[in-house]
Amino acid sequence: MSKKVLMIVTNHDKINEDAPTGIWLSEFAEAYNEFQKHGFDVTVASPAGGQAPVDPNSVSDDEPQENLDAKPLLENTTPIDGLNAEDFDAVFLPGGHGTMFDFPDNEKLQRIIRNTYESEKPVAAVCHGPAGLVNVKLSDGQYIVQGKRVNAFTDAEEADTTLDQHMPFLLESKLRERGAHFYSAPNWSEHVETDGILITGQNPQSTVAVAKEFVRTLQN
Repeated sequence: MSKKVLMIVTNHDKINEDAPTGIWLSEFAEAYNEFQKHGFDVTVASPAGGQAPVDPNSVSDDEPQENLDAKPLLENTTPIDGLNAEDFDAVFLPGGHGTMFDFPDNEKLQRIIRNTYESEKPVAAVCHGPAGLVNVKLSDGQYIVQGKRVNAFTDAEEADTTLDQHMPFLLESKLRERGAHFYSAPNWSEHVETDGILITGQNPQSTVAVAKEFVRTLQN
């Protein structure tokens, strides 16, 4: 029986009037393609369903064809409101700055993540995807990241992008505030943290490594 993976992506398309945003294409496509290699049944969903925007800055002139081939999957995503965690074996959150705006306060997303985690099924997120974890509380009232080894787009990397001033919060700082043990590597280098069934990666360069660790955890 193939594993059922729920990939949840952002619907948010603007940082401000001058700056479009959305999903970072490689963070979705590289993970999706890795899951396809293993025969997983992948559902692509988003908070609002429908069109999930791709950050134009994430599509380079020499973008790998396999990334472009995955892009149409973002044109008509499934709304998460109609989904239940028990129907999936794991959840994966790709990043992109859009997630900073529509992931943190979405109560349905929080429920899906909490129920997945408390059912001892893997939860993974990469780059800004961990924005979906910052407000998730477990049934005992503790934040899901409290006391856990985690990783995400760092404050230093955000400063590098010069978008730090436009973010609703800084992701590394917020995770630390929630009690996470945050471990990172130098800017723009591959880094993954695994704490049981919680898997997090630092930046776009970490996507393949996060996806492989996710696959390994899911198949154990």
